[in-house]
Amino acid sequence: MTPIAVNGRFLTQRITGVQRFASEVTGALDRMAAEGACPPARLLAPAGADASAFPHLGVERFGRLRGQAWEQAELPRRARGSVLVSLGNTAPLLAGGRQAVVIHDAGVFDTPESYSAAFRAWYRALHRALPRGGARVLTVSEFSRGRLAHRLRLDPDRIGVVPEGGEHILREAADTSVLARHGLEARRFALVVGTRAAHKGLDGLAEVAALLAARGMRMAVAGAADPGVFRNAGDPDGAAVVALGRVTDAELRALYEAALCLVFPSRYEGFGLPPLEAMTCGCPVLAAASGAVPEVCGDAALWFDAAGGPHRPVGALERLLREQGLAEDLRRRGLERAARFSWHAAAERLLALRPAPPEAVR
Repeated sequence: MTPIAVNGRFLTQRITGVQRFASEVTGALDRMAAEGACPPARLLAPAGADASAFPHLGVERFGRLRGQAWEQAELPRRARGSVLVSLGNTAPLLAGGRQAVVIHDAGVFDTPESYSAAFRAWYRALHRALPRGGARVLTVSEFSRGRLAHRLRLDPDRIGVVPEGGEHILREAADTSVLARHGLEARRFALVVGTRAAHKGLDGLAEVAALLAARGMRMAVAGAADPGVFRNAGDPDGAAVVALGRVTDAELRALYEAALCLVFPSRYEGFGLPPLEAMTCGCPVLAAASGAVPEVCGDAALWFDAAGGPHRPVGALERLLREQGLAEDLRRRGLERAARFSWHAAAERLLALRPAPPEAVR
């Protein structure tokens, strides 16, 4: 079998949804390697990166450079003889057609207002150049496949789809101390998870916060923005709003399990990991019917308009509070829906979609 080399740059980056994908797929490959169910695989990482979570992959740490410079200049030389797999939106141009790259969405084209100018310019140029150089493009949903095909002028059949998983949220025991620390009571708060990027829609939840306040409930907001990537669109405010900042996986699990519901107002998602995590934990999901989220949640969510339509987020919350048995029905359907996704399936799909061996593309 042709060996693969996994781009380990994600090990030096702060965890967001993209790095979560990279880490979990690599972890699944590591477990498959332990069972002899994976081609020969190396994890190539910058010097000093902690790769201890992947003991069954051949780990190689190297290089004097960091970040994009390491990825573009040093990584392709070390990956020779293997098919390079990059899981986090970026990949080295010099690897040409000897690689697969997962581009999670077309957001830098479709929602430019959400990104800094420098970040947007680099990603647009890179995403156009990689397939022109022969790289195999993968993504995480049918929605993203369609948007990337349009923006990069590719035949959709040239783009493979590797859906994400959600079972990682169950890996650690729930840390319920987060509830007491922020004065949150079970089933007496709605949870919001997301960065402050403009497309996430957090600035449109004023009515939701007001309804919760009128019921003596609260809205807990988890997550923070990276100012080097995203433009801040503002935070929800009001007496009922509790800003949690970044939370651990154990804390997030506790929040999902205790929340009345997850409110997910994002107007654009390449996949939508928080709704899948919420369903995995039995948390009812109220979400904007936009991007890839309907693919993920199916009939297991209450839907509202992403922006400006008659079906507002507050209407979905009012229905959840009013309709007896609805929350329990959403929990049941969510658990059934979440069971369709797994990181092991994602890793198997990735291996099936990887490009031809290097000698076949010269």
